[in-house]
Amino acid sequence: MAYFKKLGKTARRNYLTYGLVILAFVILQVMMGSLSSSLKGMLVPICAYVVMAVSLNLTVGILGELSLGHAGFMSVGAFMGVVAAASLQEIIPFAPVRLAISMVVGAAFAAVAGFLIGIPVLRLKGDYLAIVTLAFGEIIKTIFTNLYVGLDGSGLHMSLLEDKTDLAEGGKLIIAGPMGMGGIQKISTFSAGFVLVMVTLLIVFNLVKSRDGRAIMAIRDNRIAAESIGINITKYKMIAFVTSAALAGAAGTLFAMNYSTIVATKFDFNTSILVLVFVVLGGLGNMLGSIIAAAVLTILPEALRQFADYRMLVYAIVLILVMLATNNPTLRAYLDRFKNKFRRRNSKKEAV
Repeated sequence: MAYFKKLGKTARRNYLTYGLVILAFVILQVMMGSLSSSLKGMLVPICAYVVMAVSLNLTVGILGELSLGHAGFMSVGAFMGVVAAASLQEIIPFAPVRLAISMVVGAAFAAVAGFLIGIPVLRLKGDYLAIVTLAFGEIIKTIFTNLYVGLDGSGLHMSLLEDKTDLAEGGKLIIAGPMGMGGIQKISTFSAGFVLVMVTLLIVFNLVKSRDGRAIMAIRDNRIAAESIGINITKYKMIAFVTSAALAGAAGTLFAMNYSTIVATKFDFNTSILVLVFVVLGGLGNMLGSIIAAAVLTILPEALRQFADYRMLVYAIVLILVMLATNNPTLRAYLDRFKNKFRRRNSKKEAV
């Protein structure tokens, strides 16, 4: 206990986040037999959205740049991860290992995409950066809508606009253009999602408290002052952007391998906005808030499905109330006063 008291506020918050995620995983595993089938089916998507929210918070909350194309990185990871999993199906029959390798492949391709788009984009700022990232997401969606990838005995075959893969007998079309990917072997599990969430938190927290993380936050707080003391603006923005893209790619692979069919239109502008809502409602730079917002707002529409006519109305009201609560200075001041009073009371007890 004394060790935790010596830790800084940020370190305590990080350990609290780890602890709550582990506790939620243990509770859900214990309750797995009593959960409804619909809720069980949402566990993996919730993990994917949590990773998406935390990774986007790295760009929006820590770096301070607005990105509207995060679903594009998710789609890169989803499609490339499924292609990798299908290619390794006979070589690596053990599903967890194949899923792990596929997520690494998806993250690597998304990181490359993040690096390439980051070269021109990160020289922009404000609305211009948001517009270009939005365009990137739509371009990626269009590419995968017109991409054909097949696998046969001689390897992978690819073509654009129309199916020219000319697969040999016994070959399989993995990506079928507008039809997306069908016949996916569902190997994603809640345990794999939990591991990915923990790895994501470990990467993000360690990056934020590192020297690179301090440089990234200095750029966010005052770009001109950071540049004046020799901080390489482009380098550190690229580190945050590529890391965020790679984590989104791994989340995309996890998400896609949970369904038998997936199409490119699933990763459209609305998905990017949804993840941005998770980040804003949870609080910029607040990873625990992003996790809670992603989990609650993923479950909420399904929980309100019985109120068919009023479901989206209630959903919108909840969003407005949460936004008012998290942005209410009076409420924040009251909570701070209560927190300080509680700390003073504890310190007096310890002194006695």
